[in-house]
Amino acid sequence: MVAVQVMKEDLGMRDRWREIGLLAAVLCGIAVVARLVARFYAGDDVGRQDTVAWVAYGAVALTLAVAAVVWGRRHPMGRVAADLSGGALVGCLFSVLVGPFISGGTPFANGPGFFFSTIWLYGGVAIGSSLLALLVLTALGQDHRSR
Repeated sequence: MVAVQVMKEDLGMRDRWREIGLLAAVLCGIAVVARLVARFYAGDDVGRQDTVAWVAYGAVALTLAVAAVVWGRRHPMGRVAADLSGGALVGCLFSVLVGPFISGGTPFANGPGFFFSTIWLYGGVAIGSSLLALLVLTALGQDHRSR
């Protein structure tokens, strides 16, 4: 009986890591697509590069909000917050450390101030969109605890 319980818990953790990995992969995909679009479409036009960046941040916000709503309906808020944080952290690190190489640059090409401001902006978008989605979910009574 104990072995069956351990197997169920192991399967649950495997599914949990799979969901976090999928979220991180989607966020990394958004970064790759945005960098490629910025490289080939925007070129040296700063206005177009800014537009591509804001669209990418919007896609990140939407992705995290959808994940927050889906996971918030099924799991307790502590687990949802941890899972969203893990996926967003991997997505942010990929976007900041690997993304510049995709678009033909380096992470610190624009200086450390730009590097760290990108991290802060990504974190703000991630936290803000996730928190807003979870607050709306809770206000509507559709969160895990209310159901």
